[in-house]
Amino acid sequence: MPSGVLRSFLETRLAELEEQGLGNSIEPLEGPNGPVITINGKSFINLSSNNYLGLATDERIIEAGIQAMRIYGAGAGAVRTINGTMTLHAELEEKLAAFKGTEAAIAYQSGFNCNMAAISAVMDQHDAILSDELNHASIIDGCRLSKAKIIRYRHSDMDDLNRKAKEAVESGLFAKVMVITDGVFSMDGDVAKLPDIVDIAERYGLITYVDDAHGSGVLGKGAGTVKHFGLSERIDFQIGTLSKAIGVVGGYVAGTKPLIDWLKVRSRPFLFSTSLPPAAVASCIASIDILRNSTEAYERLWDNANYFKRGLTELGFDIGASETPITPCIIGDEKKTQRFSRILYREGVYAKAIVFPTVPLGTGRVRNMPTAAHTREMLDRALEIYAAAKRELEREDAG
Repeated sequence: MPSGVLRSFLETRLAELEEQGLGNSIEPLEGPNGPVITINGKSFINLSSNNYLGLATDERIIEAGIQAMRIYGAGAGAVRTINGTMTLHAELEEKLAAFKGTEAAIAYQSGFNCNMAAISAVMDQHDAILSDELNHASIIDGCRLSKAKIIRYRHSDMDDLNRKAKEAVESGLFAKVMVITDGVFSMDGDVAKLPDIVDIAERYGLITYVDDAHGSGVLGKGAGTVKHFGLSERIDFQIGTLSKAIGVVGGYVAGTKPLIDWLKVRSRPFLFSTSLPPAAVASCIASIDILRNSTEAYERLWDNANYFKRGLTELGFDIGASETPITPCIIGDEKKTQRFSRILYREGVYAKAIVFPTVPLGTGRVRNMPTAAHTREMLDRALEIYAAAKRELEREDAG
């Protein structure tokens, strides 16, 4: 039996979260995570998936995984440095490097693992990291693990970054200074000011690190935010995930060959965790081949995203500063946000409420992710439901 102290702590804290509108429930899908999903026998238009290009359910990707499993088995069987590296892993890393325009790449078990691995392998207690205040949780944890001095700069505020970079470098206190940013910020959909960040980094001799989890497959004709700005030769670390636009699972770091060689001998998730299973690796390879050979899904994604954004704006929703398919409907109050999401759910739209601590208090939102797989009819129906939900919420507030 759990200790009474633990049970009391958990029950009290969970009740507090529910009271504050910060609770969360997990509802298993009864099928694939496509543009329409099924939960408890009911169908929903799905606006909460990161499956940007619809590749998670693409038959070519599925078939590649099936064939690899038949040849290589279900699991890799070991860490990469013992005998868990298969020819498939090497092929994936070669294709990732070509995709990102770098000398080399290294694959990890998740995008979260990438940030835990790469930051702490290069930065330590003698260093400093300049981190955008809205960077992803995995960057925050990776920075903490490194034991470097963490200096937060205001979100996309280049004057603040310049001032803090100058202070950090001129202080003489740090052996190395790194600047870290998301390429696309996952809660607001805005894009990092990479050209300005690179100029500041080169002015002060900073290491540059871009987590492009939500940019790869979405910007730069699919190659990502760094390629979008033409900065492939000026960024030290390009981080990406294989679970969003790529549609499978895993993550990677792309950069120079010496950087990747260092990560292979010093990044702990690579050294101490079993490597990606063969089926996932083969599916990733097939997905990257599709992205490099065709922009059809990429263009369809943007057509759908722009259409849905216009529709929400015309309905009077605040979609913030989004520049990408990530489209928040910012409600504000946490309980009101949860209520709005429940109305959408009741009417057949699955769009989860995003509240603190994922976003700051008072900025609750329903985050929408239109994908290449949505039809115009699906999006039109979703907009109708949004309009009705908005009216219902306004009536409730008025009453």
